[in-house]
This record gives sequence, structure tokens and C-alpha cells, in this order.
Amino acid sequence: MTRFNPDMLRCYLVGGSQDTNHDPQQLLDDVDQALQAGITMFQYREKGSSRLSAQEKLSLGQQLMHLCRQHDVPFIIDDDVALAQQLGADGVHVGQDDEKIQQVIAQVGSQMMVGYSCSTQAEVQRANHLGVDYVGSGPVYPTMSKADADPVIGVDGLTKLVETSWHPIVAIGGIAEDNLQHVASSHCSGVATISMILQSDDIGATVRHVLNVF
Repeated sequence: MTRFNPDMLRCYLVGGSQDTNHDPQQLLDDVDQALQAGITMFQYREKGSSRLSAQEKLSLGQQLMHLCRQHDVPFIIDDDVALAQQLGADGVHVGQDDEKIQQVIAQVGSQMMVGYSCSTQAEVQRANHLGVDYVGSGPVYPTMSKADADPVIGVDGLTKLVETSWHPIVAIGGIAEDNLQHVASSHCSGVATISMILQSDDIGATVRHVLNVF
């Protein structure tokens, strides 16, 4: 079992084939570049408009996990405990509307890292009393990566959640290279991003910029 460390949240890449124009090979290539540049965690999130079958999702997950293993970077599965167990992932991330968090902790909390999405003070206060490893909070800014995103909380809102949380917080939602410093002022542990890295013209430079800020 890979033990959680807050440094793992510094530059947390999230993505699936839907984020690379439904091209699994492009996702593999981009994640490989990001790993070489130094991302600190990767979450496989095959959602929304994904066109992959269950078998294709499993196969892509195996390839992505192999890349992460080569670079000693934690491999997290979004909202799919069964897939996480099947792959032998390092952790699973759960949203407020996904699988019940207590059930996930009971199933895998002793074998895997557990991340939990919280966007309000009440949700963070509840998470304080749960056996999760970290909290993902946002969206900090408007985002196009998630159709059902919660209302924007801004950096002020993020700062309040960081102050309230007993767990390390990774910021997510609309984060770009030009607002990283502002996000960092919240004292969050890092940023989770999809488009900032996967749509970058220079993935390596973008990752290094994030690591310089955090």
C-alpha cells in the first residue's frame, strides 16, 4: 500500500480519453510527458462523453497505471471502487454524488488512499470526521471540464475551506498558469487539473511551472 503524503497533491493531473478528443493513445502520450516532467499524482477519470467500453476502459487503465508505476507516481481511480480493486490502484477519489463515502472507506480505506470532493464548509466539516486522506475543493474558477460542476467558490472560498479542513486540500476547477500564484495564496497543498496540462502546448513547461509555484 502506498502511504499518502500531502506532497503528492502538488501537481495532480486528472484525465480520461474524453479529454484528448477520445483518443486513448493521445492520453497515454500526454500522461507520459506529464510524468516525465514531474506530476505528483494521476487520477484516471473516464466520465461524461467517454466512448470506451468496459474492457477498453480497463485496458487503458492498465496502461496508464503501468506508466505511473514506472515513475513511482500514485495512480488514483475516479468513482469506481471495483475498477480500482481490479487494477490494484493506489487510491480512489469520490465525489459528493458518487458512491457513498462511508461505504468506500469501509471497502478500501485500509488498502488504498481515499480522496473526497468537498465544495462547502459543511461538507469539509463532515469530511473532518471521516477517514479520508485528502479533500478536493472547487471549482475555484469556472470550468468547462465538468458539466455538473458546483458553483464557483473563488480563492477566498478556497482559503476558508483550507482553514476549516483537518485534511490537506487540493484545489480544482478552472486553474490556469496565470492564476496559480493566486490559488497558492490559499495555502492549499496543490492543484488538480485537466485542461491546463492536457491542452498545454508544452506539457513539460506547464508541469514545471506548477511545481515551481507549489
